[in-house]
Amino acid sequence: MGVIFSRVKISVKQVVLLLVFMLVSSTTQMLLPAMISKMIDIGVANSREKLIFGLAAAMIILAVVACLTNIVGTNISAAITTKFSADLRKEVFDKVQGFSASEIDKFGTASLITRNTTDVTTIQTFMSMALRLGLLAPMMAVVGLVLASATAGPTSSVLAVAIPVLLIVSASIIVGASRYSIRLRRKIDDINQLFLETLEGVRVIRAFNKQETEISRFGDVNDETRKVSRKSVTISGMLFPVVQMLFGLTTVGVMGVGSYFVIHGAMEVGALVASTQYINLILLSIILMTYVVSLFPDAYACMKRIAEVLTTEVSIKDYEKDEPEGTCKGTVEFKDVTFAYPGADEPVIKDISFVSKPGETTAIIGRTGCGKSSIVKLIPRLYDTLFGEVLVDGVNVKKYKLDHLREIIGYVPQKNVLFSGDIASNLNFGNENGAEADWKEACRIACAAEFVDKKDGTYHSAIAQGGTNLSGGQRQRMAIARAVMKKPEIYIFDDSFSALDMKTDKQLRQNLKESMGEATMILVAQRVNTIIDATRIIVLDNGECVGMGTHKELLKSCTLYREIAEIQLGAEEVQRELGETGGAA
Repeated sequence: MGVIFSRVKISVKQVVLLLVFMLVSSTTQMLLPAMISKMIDIGVANSREKLIFGLAAAMIILAVVACLTNIVGTNISAAITTKFSADLRKEVFDKVQGFSASEIDKFGTASLITRNTTDVTTIQTFMSMALRLGLLAPMMAVVGLVLASATAGPTSSVLAVAIPVLLIVSASIIVGASRYSIRLRRKIDDINQLFLETLEGVRVIRAFNKQETEISRFGDVNDETRKVSRKSVTISGMLFPVVQMLFGLTTVGVMGVGSYFVIHGAMEVGALVASTQYINLILLSIILMTYVVSLFPDAYACMKRIAEVLTTEVSIKDYEKDEPEGTCKGTVEFKDVTFAYPGADEPVIKDISFVSKPGETTAIIGRTGCGKSSIVKLIPRLYDTLFGEVLVDGVNVKKYKLDHLREIIGYVPQKNVLFSGDIASNLNFGNENGAEADWKEACRIACAAEFVDKKDGTYHSAIAQGGTNLSGGQRQRMAIARAVMKKPEIYIFDDSFSALDMKTDKQLRQNLKESMGEATMILVAQRVNTIIDATRIIVLDNGECVGMGTHKELLKSCTLYREIAEIQLGAEEVQRELGETGGAA
């Protein structure tokens, strides 16, 4: 709780104002039974009509005042809680924006979504009840006890037994229920994660006829959640029946004691009626407090989960000192780099070293899972190295401000993500000041103009969430065009040509070569044809560099590269190229 309230402030002025209105509301409500007592004992008993009508008018005014102050108090509490929840969501969102891939992997996408939506809403609901009922109920109880002691006399002694019993029983039930709150939240996270996976993989699930398997998986997780939820609800559900029982017993006790004193002349009938009213109001206020407290376990569990996000140390931080001047613009250098994902048993890349200079293209190829994408993720610091250095412009990437580092890099990830909006807004992710001429040039270079120009709205055509209204190849070309819009020093293409046909692939690479000028290109690819003209090709196997050179050099010197080339280009073509190379030599 301390973590959240230290970051998200509540207006003290509004809280004080709320207290004033709640105090007025509770006091006016508690004065009504005392006036009823006077109306019966003095007005009715002595047939004093003027007094009766005067007290009735005063009671109406008090009831209206109580109603109005309650409405104003409700509006104030709504203003406090809605602003608090909005600020809390912003805090969580801003924190997640600073997360590296490691922290996002740690929590999981589904859990982060739940924490910033459902959990914040649960806290908002608790705070709303706490500010309204949580403030009003104690005031009613205190004022009621004072007036009950003054008006009801000996019957108020019943409360000395009833209230402690009520509080002890309520506290025991709430403590028991709180044990299951955090467990239930974790189970909800599991359900969200599984549901998200199912939605993202729905095409694969249908293609392999695994609907029944996924239904079974979901059913198992759902059943576990049901069991935990049932225990939580069962224990929490005991609260109100027990409170109602104690409420009824207390009322019986008050009526019994009061009737005894009325019969023996030690108490007036009006005082008995007033005491009954006060006891009811006091017990009602305790029930309201109990209800507020019953919401606390869930809210506390949510606060704890959100605090975990807010207090997580970001592993990749901005360099706090002044950035050193770059000595070789556009150069990317790896020096004995070793990298392992958090929690992995062994490094995914080991002792990688190479230099890529302005105007050069460095390509990375190898078997699936050999660490190709992991290498390029280290350049914009999506992850940090375990050992060794990554240098950009001759400066260690750890000594850059993250904004500056990523500003000079045009990165096209392996999974192409487009955002809901239109084509223009997606292109302007690369350059927010981009105009139509820039869009046209970027789409021409990325070979995207051929399908963009055919759309009714051209650059203002709608893009669905995730770009689902485009094909895989169209999404790749849009992602490349977005990177081209930045006109960066360094281009990084992480298997960004895989969905393109050979002709488009060749044309796109030619366009890039003509337009990139002195920019450096780092290219991850699966196809030899895509990297055949690269300045240097790095061949990876199990995270290690097993070959580096041009296409023709590697055909002669690297067995793995030659095997890949023979599979893709054909053994005869490879032999022909080797023959030409040998002849030239």
